Amino acid sequence: MDLKLIMALVSDDTTEAVMNAAREAGATGATVITSVRGEGLKPEKTFLGLDLSAHRDVLLFLVAGPRARDILETIAEAGQFDEKPGAGIAFQVSIEDAVGMKTQAATILHEIEEEI
Repeated sequence: MDLKLIMALVSDDTTEAVMNAAREAGATGATVITSVRGEGLKPEKTFLGLDLSAHRDVLLFLVAGPRARDILETIAEAGQFDEKPGAGIAFQVSIEDAVGMKTQAATILHEIEEEI
């Protein structure tokens, strides 16, 4: 099966919107890693040693290859990645093999059967 891993790094206030959009676009599930920190071009500011940066989440979606680009674009739109600086990023990588997807495999195959 052709699989892609989509990783989205988003501010925690948009996590739910991005997850819902990804599900509507064809993602069958997600793993969320909460409260991560990152830096862009400029380091985040601090006040008396306290970090002022917003909390971020990492969303991991293992999706069918034929649907990956649509899901990726839907995530970008829901997270407003191109409209708001620092809103987040998402990217996809190819997956050579995966196990433990028995419960999702039938759904994935059914949803993309016309595309393969």
